[in-house]
Amino acid sequence: MRADLHVHTNISDSSLSTEATLLLAKERGLTHVAITNHDTVMGLKEAIALGKMIGIEVIPGIEISAYDFNRHVKAHILGYNFDLEAPHIKALVDETNRLRDENTKWQVQQLIEAGYDLTMEEVAKKAKASTAFYKQHIFDVLIEKGYTRDELKPLFKKGGLCDRVITYVDGRDAVKAIKADGGIAVIAHPGQSKSYDMIPDLVEVGLDGIEKYHPDHQALDYQRIDELVNRYQLIITTGSDFHSTYGPNRPFGTLVMEELPFKLNEK
Repeated sequence: MRADLHVHTNISDSSLSTEATLLLAKERGLTHVAITNHDTVMGLKEAIALGKMIGIEVIPGIEISAYDFNRHVKAHILGYNFDLEAPHIKALVDETNRLRDENTKWQVQQLIEAGYDLTMEEVAKKAKASTAFYKQHIFDVLIEKGYTRDELKPLFKKGGLCDRVITYVDGRDAVKAIKADGGIAVIAHPGQSKSYDMIPDLVEVGLDGIEKYHPDHQALDYQRIDELVNRYQLIITTGSDFHSTYGPNRPFGTLVMEELPFKLNEK
């Protein structure tokens, strides 16, 4: 078994379709892939069927954008192996996607007023397969017109032209929704998000595990995660956080698990 438990497609903010992602996974020698698009379960049934045709077992997943309101820190909560109808998850994330669309439209307007060469129609075309508009779709339009990623990134950082806060769901509610739909709840890359301190609160509402092996984690993260895993009897997961060209150059096909830490549902 060679499993990557953190993979995105163009249904959220990756540049590759589900089919292209699974074909690449097959080419890289993966046997299992968890599709964990941001704040949506759309396309999971189709992904499972495609996986069977290609020879990859697709694990239904999601990455919920969340927040620790006590410590004022963002967090991402991965969900796995839940009921594909996912009524509790859907009810939770619908508002996030509405706010994300509203935010991206505002960002586009700021850029237009500042003289950047783009339209909302161009961004919408890039986001055609996605459940929401993302800044990656803005980047795609502008990079095709000659702008560079390095000159665009500061615009979206704190204090930049396109900086605007989205209110995400409470991390505890994300865990509760995943558990209510029969899933496994795992906090994603706490070293990247600086979200370690909320883990005890998440454990209280049913957190199952921590994503330990992630491209942004280092030795100190491994040590801290091991301590938390042992203290709270949690599982460990591994994932590349693959976004293709819409994200950092991450090692798809090399950061893998050789054994799953949870039992798969029959599909």
